[in-house]
Formats: sequence, structure tokens, C-alpha cells
Amino acid sequence: MLHPRYKEENRKYEQLIKRKNSVDPRFYNGVYERYTYPVLTAKHAPLIWRYDLNEETNPFFMERLPVNCVFNSGAIYLKGKYYLVARVEGADRKSFFAVAESESGVDGFRFWDEPILLPDTCPEETNVYDMRLTQHEDGWIYGVFCSESKDTSVNDLSAAVAAAGIVRTKDLKTWERLDNLKTLRSPQQRNVVLHPEFINGKYAFYTRPMDDFIDTGSGGGIGFGLCDDIEHAVIDEEIITSQRKYHTITEAKNGAGAVPIKTEKGWIHIAHGVRNTAAGLRYVLYCFATDLKDPSKVIAEPGGMFMGPLGRERIGDVSNVVFCNGAIVNELGEVYIYYASSDTRLHVATTTIERLTDYVFHTPEDPLRSRDCVAQRIELIRKNKELLG
Repeated sequence: MLHPRYKEENRKYEQLIKRKNSVDPRFYNGVYERYTYPVLTAKHAPLIWRYDLNEETNPFFMERLPVNCVFNSGAIYLKGKYYLVARVEGADRKSFFAVAESESGVDGFRFWDEPILLPDTCPEETNVYDMRLTQHEDGWIYGVFCSESKDTSVNDLSAAVAAAGIVRTKDLKTWERLDNLKTLRSPQQRNVVLHPEFINGKYAFYTRPMDDFIDTGSGGGIGFGLCDDIEHAVIDEEIITSQRKYHTITEAKNGAGAVPIKTEKGWIHIAHGVRNTAAGLRYVLYCFATDLKDPSKVIAEPGGMFMGPLGRERIGDVSNVVFCNGAIVNELGEVYIYYASSDTRLHVATTTIERLTDYVFHTPEDPLRSRDCVAQRIELIRKNKELLG
């Protein structure tokens, strides 16, 4: 028998799903708009995922399988609709992927009835998360994600090994699991992104070389590598593109984020940079551009962060974090940047190709020294004072 409490909880759920989102009027920087509400939260997880609706087996209408948070999401635009493959984390710390769709891209995201059950080809795999979705010119949609397993080589219960898992699909419903990416010179990989076009007839990946699960070690930044066979992907050489630099937002580590966006001037990347602080690691977003013909070559890199956590975004399971692994460009040139805050919830920011290109190619680079930064700012001040008369 259906529990009588279901009707009331379903009413509140539908109210949440149908809630309209709007641009937050308190925020302005000319680059992008932030929105009043997150687009996905734990409360967006369907009731049938969390509750046993049967009154006989769940008399107190308890959450039997709670959802802790919904965050880092791949994104893709198909036939006029916006699709997210979100990272959903249960109360048991296990993450999984689920598809949510929307007509507008800023609200109304509704999860499909069932999450994605990946082919079980890696028996040692314990956790999966942070899928990037690439609509490749070969006709497939690829998902590249972190495949985490226990590091059995050390006597440390928290030690883990990160690899880049690869799946592909045509409809976001049926998924084929391919071999994990192998990088011959990097023992671990996370934050791997597949480039949407062939480069010299090969598949191209942006990587993050790591010596172990947490520390990048000798990894100098965001890597770039080519492979011949996507079904058994092996990269024997990684070229560092966007480098880590001392006393910048990428000092501790950096990694690829959304699939790069093609513009007339170059490929625009939305990546994340990490620095260490007295309060722990701080994750922010930054942008750079690479050459259209040689995506390993950085041609523009605005100084500083593109986006950091604001207000309530700073609080969550892992505070002081923004992270992006999905962005969409529609047929009007509108850009939807899906970013998570503090490993807890998912937001959207919107801009246009024109504004994003202007930001990336006309924002000054980081001079890397305090005195030079002051000189850079004084130059802007004096220019503006002349204009103001």
C-alpha cells in the first residue's frame, strides 16, 4: 500500500523541480551571470531513489537510501535540450552517475527514473565520479571519468589509485565501457578530458599527470597527449599545456574542466586551479585558450581566477570550492557553465561566446610579482582617469 506521506512529499518535490530560476541581481562582473538557485541538489533526487514507498515495509516513511549531494556534472546539448550527467553521492560516500534534462538549461532539471548502471568491467573499482561528456566528430558521445580503486601496495586504508575510465554512448541510455586510459609516464590520472576533434588523425586527451592520488608531485600542470585507438587508449607522451606556477591560483595543482569550446580565435578551456591556505585547499576556476590547429599550445591565459565560491557557495561537504566539468554552447552562441560549489550542489552561470572570447583574449596575464601587478593596475587607473577627465 502506498504510504500516505508520499503525496505531500511528492508535492514539495514537484514544487522544487518546477521552481523558476532567475539571474541573481546582486552579482555583476560583465563576464557571466550567476543565478539565484542551484540547478541540482540532493533534494532533486527522485523520491523513488530514496524512499521505500510501501507503508507496510516503511511505516515511518524513512529515507532508506539517502542522497548526500549532487554536484560535478558533465553536460551536453542534444536536439534542443540540456542534459547533465551529474555526480550523485549517497550517504554511504559512493558516487554514481545520473542523467537530468531541462528545456531551459537554467531550471526544470529532472532526473531520469534510473541512474546509470555502468558495465562492471573493473572488479577492483570502488568509486566513480566527475564525468566529462565529449560529442566527438567520430559520431560517439564519450564519457571520461575518474575510476577509483584501493591502493593495495601500502598499509593505509585511505590510500587510493585514480585512473581515467572511458565509456561511450549514442543516446545517454546504453553505455559501452572501454579500457581505462593508460599513460605510460604518469602512474595516476584524474580530470581527464577528451578533445572533440581528431588531431593529426588521432584521439587527443587533456590529462593531469599525478604521482599519487592526492599530490601531483612531478606533474607540472595540464597535460596533452595523443592515442591511436580509443578502445584501448594508450598515451606514451604528455606535453604540459597550462603550467602550475608559484604563488598563483594553480600553485598546488590544476586540472582540465569542461570540454574545450571552439571559437574563431582558439579553443577556450575552463579549468580549475588549487592553492593551499590556512583553511585548506581552495579550488577556483580559470580560463585559457589553445591554438586551433595545435591544442597543446597555449595562446592566451588571463590572469587570476575566472570564478570563485561566493556566499553560501563556500559552505558544504568540502568547503571553499568551485569545480566545473561541463559546459554547453547552444545554437545561439549562449554558453551555460555548470559548476559545483563545495562538493555539495550544482549551479549554472551563463555568458556568450562573444563575451567569453573577449574575456580570455583581452584580460591581462598575471605578471607573477606584486610590484608588477601594482604597476599593471596603476596603468589601468591612469587610463580611466584620462577618460573621466
